[in-house]
Parts: sequence; C-alpha cells; structure tokens
Amino acid sequence: MLLFILPLFSGGGAERVTLNLLSELHFRGHLVGIIVFNRTGKLLSMVPDEVPIYDLGTDSLKKSIIPLIRMIRILKPKVVFSTFGYINVALLAAYWALPKKTSIWVREANLPSISLQNNPYPKLMIFLYRILYKRANKVICSSKRMRDEFILDFMVPEYILEVLSNPVDIQKISSSILRVKRFDKGGVCYIASGRLTFQKGFDRLLLWFSELENKNSTLTIMGEGKLKAKLMKDAETLKIKGRINFKGFCDNPWMWYAGADVFLLPSRWEGMSNSVLESLACGTPVIATEVAGGIKEIAEECKENSIIIASDAQQFIDAMNKVKIKDKKFMLNSLLPERYKKENVVFIIENWLNNIK
Repeated sequence: MLLFILPLFSGGGAERVTLNLLSELHFRGHLVGIIVFNRTGKLLSMVPDEVPIYDLGTDSLKKSIIPLIRMIRILKPKVVFSTFGYINVALLAAYWALPKKTSIWVREANLPSISLQNNPYPKLMIFLYRILYKRANKVICSSKRMRDEFILDFMVPEYILEVLSNPVDIQKISSSILRVKRFDKGGVCYIASGRLTFQKGFDRLLLWFSELENKNSTLTIMGEGKLKAKLMKDAETLKIKGRINFKGFCDNPWMWYAGADVFLLPSRWEGMSNSVLESLACGTPVIATEVAGGIKEIAEECKENSIIIASDAQQFIDAMNKVKIKDKKFMLNSLLPERYKKENVVFIIENWLNNIK
C-alpha cells in the first residue's frame, strides 16, 4: 500500500496535489489509502469511494502523532507519503518506530528558506530539517530551486532528492470549461486564487489593483481564510469594493480562470502554485512575483509572454496595466507544458514504486 497522510481535507494546494496523486494511482490499479487527523474539509469528495480513509479523530499534531505511528504499524504500508513540513518532521523523528520495510517519502510544499523564516520557531525548524530530512527515503521537491536549497542549506544528500511537478488534471479541467465566467465591467478581468493568508499577498494585491489606470477593470479573488474580513475592509477603504469579487471556495475555479484575461500571483513565498499551472491549462497567462518558488522554471518552458515575472511592486503594476482583454478565439488554448500533466507525473511515481527493493 501507498499510504498518504493529510491533517484535513481542506481546500489548499498541497491537499489537492495529494488527492490528485492518490486518485490517479488508484485509477491505475495501485493499492492506496489515506490517514487524516480529522475527516473534515471540502476536498473529501476527491477521494474515490473504494479508497480507505483512516480517521484518527484528532485536532492537532500533538494529539495525532502516537495514533499516527500506531496506525502505520498496523497497516505496514510499502510507502508513507507526507506533504506537510511539520508532519514530515514528526514522522522522521519517529522513524525508528515505523515498520522497517516502510519507505518514508516526504514532500515539501513551499520553499523552506522562506517558509521556515515565517514559522513561529524558525531556528528550531531549520535545525530539525537539517537533522531529520536526511533520514527520509525520498525528499520530493516541486522545483529544481527547492532541490538545490535542500542540498546547499539543509545538507540533504542529493541521492534521496527528487523533483516532481505538481500534477494537473487536464481532462477534468477541459470538461469543466465548456462555458466560462467573467466578473466583467467593461475592462480587463483579473483573477487570483489561494488561501486568504499573509503568505499569499492579497493585501498588497488590493493596493496594486487600486493604482491601475483602467478603473473599469475587475478582480476576482477565489479562496477562504482568516484574513477575508480584513481584505474586504481594505477593498472598501481603497474605494475598489465594487470592482472586487470575493468568490470564496469554488468547486469549479477553472471556468473563472478560463474567463479571466490574466491570473495574478502576488505571493510572498510559494513552492509550486497549483493555481498558476491550472490557469495556464485554461489558456490564461500569469503575472507573478519572483519569489513564487518554481515560477521561473515554468516560465522557461512556456510560450513567450505566458508568464510575466515581476521583481517589485511597480513592475507588477506595470505588467497589470499592459494586459489586454483576451481574444475569445484563443481563450481555451492550453499554455501548460506537457510534463505537468497528471498522467506524466504519476508515471514517475510508478517508476519509484517499481524500484523499491
């Protein structure tokens, strides 16, 4: 069994990556299962009915670690696949208690050099990463930049590091954008998506949007989070409330991505943004901050002008001002490189599984 671990089925990018991999491996005939701290969240429906869910019934890592280890010892999976740094650290600290034949694969969702600095205990977490991550059988990175960081900054052996693209379900997206949606007031339609947290940078995006030349332009923000009320208040203060569409969580964001003229990624740090990849799959170009993880790697593989990378606020605003309304004839033409397609990503994992002795 390939056993995945998540805290909840919440609507974040790391959860979507995990559940996309789980469902595709199940579809291809692999025995998979998933452990969750608590069986709640909007993405529960992504788990195929036949896949077992092992619910620990807890609400924190502290309360989960002993039941988690106990469950892994009972199930004796071929591979444990974890994708959150704090769970990765706990698993690797307790590796001696896990079945000897179980391989531990840990995936990192964000660039550790930046994300750990924003952790409440940065020095401790950096120390733990350096000590513990080398115990993993595989450390899975979403970009080459992340892999290089693990080698240079965390002294993780190169032979256990792998680069694996985030999987994009092109077939599902294509069937979901037979019609598109736009929040249109006669100008450019911008869109952004993600958890409404400090990391994602929506606070500064609202400020940048307020400075645009075209006052008929609109911005749709998809996602939920603890900063939603503050962001709505900011929009009112900046006198742009009528041009901002706080859409919340959406089961089908792709019809909105396809309908927009450009996708905006204002993040302060990222690993590999699923929303960027999905927007490209919908034929929508991207403007992103340069600290957004593997964004430069994606840009190098894409057609010219599919991704514009801004190094500061003024460059981001200038790029936004240059956006034109999309020609409907080219609205749904995918801009996504082939290697990000879900089938190609899962093929790599199958090779890893076949090579386990």
